Amino acid sequence: MQDFNEKDYSCTFDTKHKNMKNTFYILLIALMAISCANQMGDATATAQIVSSSETHVIRHPEWAKNATIYEINVRQHTPQGTFQALEKDLNRIDSLGIDILWLMPINPIGELNRKGSLGSYYSIKNYVGVNPEFGTIQDFKHFVNAAHSRGMKVILDWVANHTAWDHPWITEHPDWYTHDANGKIVPPVADWSDVADLNYNNRDMRRAMIDAMKFWVKECDLDGYRCDVAMEVPTEFWDQARAELDAIKPVFMLAEAEQKDHHLKAFDMCYGWEFLHLMNGIAKGEKTTQDIDTYIEKVNKEFPQSTIHMYFTTNHDENTWNGTGGERYGQARNLYDVLAFTIGGMPLVYSGQEGNEQHKNGLPHRYRFFDKDTISFNQYQNEKLYKTLLKAHHEVPALWNGADGGQFKRIYTSNSKIYAFSRTKGESQVIVMLNFNPAPQSTSFTEALPEGIFNSIFDNKALALYATGNVQLPGYGYQIFVKK
Repeated sequence: MQDFNEKDYSCTFDTKHKNMKNTFYILLIALMAISCANQMGDATATAQIVSSSETHVIRHPEWAKNATIYEINVRQHTPQGTFQALEKDLNRIDSLGIDILWLMPINPIGELNRKGSLGSYYSIKNYVGVNPEFGTIQDFKHFVNAAHSRGMKVILDWVANHTAWDHPWITEHPDWYTHDANGKIVPPVADWSDVADLNYNNRDMRRAMIDAMKFWVKECDLDGYRCDVAMEVPTEFWDQARAELDAIKPVFMLAEAEQKDHHLKAFDMCYGWEFLHLMNGIAKGEKTTQDIDTYIEKVNKEFPQSTIHMYFTTNHDENTWNGTGGERYGQARNLYDVLAFTIGGMPLVYSGQEGNEQHKNGLPHRYRFFDKDTISFNQYQNEKLYKTLLKAHHEVPALWNGADGGQFKRIYTSNSKIYAFSRTKGESQVIVMLNFNPAPQSTSFTEALPEGIFNSIFDNKALALYATGNVQLPGYGYQIFVKK
């Protein structure tokens, strides 16, 4: 969403949107989900919820177990900013090891109260139309088919919480919007002056919204949605939408939220906002690596086992509003990439993240949100790192997503500046080592390592070479060892 500040926004919840549930009901749901997952013995993670009227089981697509995701800013990705130009880059994106293409909203943008020269993608004027900047719906269909032919899936950014002020619903159905005490339609947040807040107490509006979501799946063979500010929309709406979409074809759903009940019926994956903030805090010296252990324990305890978290070091919001990777992580940028890509969720790459890094610290500047600001790719200085990480993510079961991946275990060393952990799934094991200090560090292990020979995915060096002595890592260095 535009003008997004995670620290402030994560605490911004409209009470009209909160879904109150009975404690017994929640416990019943959780117990049934666990029972279902244990009994099915399927390679894919599942979650089950039972209500008085229906039983619905979310089954992640088989391909999602080791999938990776790439966020595309269509306007900024190419000088042309079109689907046709973007399609020419599909072979390169595919070669990175990307499975899911997430396109920021492609709908027409409102003109009334528009921000900047081109407006925000999240100010939707027509839910079943295409932004003429990008091309036509035929161009989009061609793009989806081209992605599918390469084995990639396509999901769209969906903005269900609000519309542009010149959306036809404003005049045709004013009761579909939230009004203040004086009867005036209001924005969801004061600073979001270019959008009007939708009223989810209105069932007719809900029906129209779901029908619009079904349109893209039916007409364009879309594979799912990334749902903007999902916590501001009632969970029951998402539950209904997912069931109706799945009736057309199995879809993959990503919530821009971290809400436990989302993952019972509606969403396959949520944002790892909390983990991003944790990494930012470590980089600032406000947090320590010990907080990583606390975070992992919390996620494992609170979220349904089938939940996939999406982990990342940047995206459109983070880059635009909070700083580039260089601003937030400095020379340790790639260290945090390695951490985010191995900690246990699905790794995200944002448009241009793999591109030209004059300072080798991520996207070279904060790209403008409301105006044309073409991303510079040029030398692709991070491409080799990402290809290596994403290849391992595909091939090593211990690195797969969520419950399909390996169990996390902290490995303690004699040097607190080096953080190490293992992930294990059956015979598949990895050891990740990270030096959070600018100076070279050496360490020894204070506990027994997993048995076997482990080779580095970066240089093919064997961990056995270091096991009898000290492990040495350069400043902000890292290693990932895979059991052979």
